Formats: sequence, C-alpha cells, structure tokens
Amino acid sequence: MPAVSSRGRGRRTISEPNMVPFIDVMLVLLIIFMVTAPLITPSVIDLPSVGSASKQPDVVVQVVVGKNDQLELKTAEQSTPVTLATLAGAVRKAQTQGDGKPAANTAVVISADKTVQYERVVKVMDTLQRAGIARIGLSLQLAD
Repeated sequence: MPAVSSRGRGRRTISEPNMVPFIDVMLVLLIIFMVTAPLITPSVIDLPSVGSASKQPDVVVQVVVGKNDQLELKTAEQSTPVTLATLAGAVRKAQTQGDGKPAANTAVVISADKTVQYERVVKVMDTLQRAGIARIGLSLQLAD
C-alpha cells in the first residue's frame, strides 16, 4: 500500500519508486565482480620489439617497389630491375655468397613508395614467403 502524506488539508499518495531492491542488486553484482576479478588471469601477448635481434644479418637484400609498380633489387654491390615472376630467383641468387652457398643469416627488406598500393607490397611479400624466404621485413621512414 502506498504511503500517504498528510501535509496540509488534502491526502496525497507518494508515488516514488522503491530504490532498495535496485541498490541490493547493484551491491551483489559489485561483490561478484570484486571476487571474480582476481581469479581472471590476463592473457600475455609476446610482441616483437624493434632491434631485438642478437646478430645483425650477414647479407641484406632490399626489394624496392616503385611508383609504377616497378621492382628493383638492391644489394651492397648493385641494383637491378626485376619482375614479380623473377623476384624469388633473383633474391635467392643475391643471398648466395661467393662460393655459391646461401648465407646462413640473410634478411630481405621491402621498401615501397608511399603512393604504391598496399596490395602490391603484400603480393611481393607473399611471393617471397612462397619461395621459402624466411626473414622478410618492411622498411619504413619515420616522419620528422
């Protein structure tokens, strides 16, 4: 039965919602969250960090993707234009040392012009990965 107020000459009912059940539910939920929060273990993500390699690569081969989707292969000695079809073979040849054996610690770095579509860079990376080249990185230029 609603409460009756007898202020003044007339009787009016007070139509306010009863907040006690809502407060009880909120306190129970708060207690549940406080008890279960320490039991939840946060998942740990092992992210790579820049410059964490213990040894610098012996041979660095750079693949440059130009503005007009032109590919260029740069090594320490020379720079040669290549196509996407011949890229994997050219990188393998550039990774070999003077005795014809591939260097054990080699890296391939992909550099692209900022106007090149990202799809083209991904195609180059996919071609290299399908050829079995394990160590592929992306070169970036930080803004000043």
